[in-house]
Amino acid sequence: MKTIQHSFGADLDWIESFAKEFGGSVEGNFINTPENISTGVRYFLDTGEEDVVILYIDVTYHSQIHIIQSHLKKDFIGLYFNLIQGKTFKTCTDFSYDIGSLGYDVSIIDSLLESDYYVSPGTKSYGICIFIKKLKIEYFAKKNKNFSANIDKIMDTNQNTFIKFDHMSPEIFNVLRDLRKQDVGGELFNLNLIATGYELISNYLDQMFTTDIIEKVNKDDLMKIIGIQAILIENIDKPFPSIKTISDKAHMSETKFKKLFKKITGTTPNYFYMSNKLKKAKELLETKKNTITEVCEQLNFSNYSYFIFKFREYFGVSPNTFIKKL
Repeated sequence: MKTIQHSFGADLDWIESFAKEFGGSVEGNFINTPENISTGVRYFLDTGEEDVVILYIDVTYHSQIHIIQSHLKKDFIGLYFNLIQGKTFKTCTDFSYDIGSLGYDVSIIDSLLESDYYVSPGTKSYGICIFIKKLKIEYFAKKNKNFSANIDKIMDTNQNTFIKFDHMSPEIFNVLRDLRKQDVGGELFNLNLIATGYELISNYLDQMFTTDIIEKVNKDDLMKIIGIQAILIENIDKPFPSIKTISDKAHMSETKFKKLFKKITGTTPNYFYMSNKLKKAKELLETKKNTITEVCEQLNFSNYSYFIFKFREYFGVSPNTFIKKL
């Protein structure tokens, strides 16, 4: 297994060393790697405006790779929009989990944080990464009066860490799908890539500055919160464990656990668990192999009426209506 340790940044200083870590080379705006490691396209672009760099990725991995992202510069934020097919695992002291099982394909990650994950052969990765300096984000935010109240606290690295995991909206998915249809390179592609990058920055700027949780997050805490999510999904057919149980497993106080969970995921542990349980119920009903009662029992809902109520509340229709529509 090959270990690759690299750094990103909101300038182009990292490009050569990135290619070198993969045993590859840089040709124009393309980063090439040996075919035994990966095939496909890695294309970087300076937007023409200082402090914003975009990396376009559409690759298939052919080797087991351990990737460590440890950034030399801590002055930027990465916005990652990545569709992954295959096995990609993140690890920390107590947990190892498949990124794909959580369904996160959008993340906002502070350059202060280090990422550590394993990619299996056959994994396909498509998307774009946007690296933007914090000073640039602050400039954008100060031009918006809605953000002025919290901006100083949010931008203070002693008080706050940028971190958020999310699910890609259909609109963003369609934008990336349309971009993928174009030939990479050339002025037209560059214009579309830049436009896409700034559209995504605009969409997520409000999420960075409208948060009600201003908190420092370190790598260990981040991995534990995401690891707990993986454990909850693995046990989706069981009753929800108590907050004390899962906070103890994460080696955190209940107060800290609930605060970091909401900061990182935008929701509470209970809501995260119930929404994933309901999505699983929907998947089971779609197979037409299980009755509503069987799904209710299989996923350990407390009673039939409660399952009907929660399903209608989440999806807007009752399970029976949903089945008829199928």
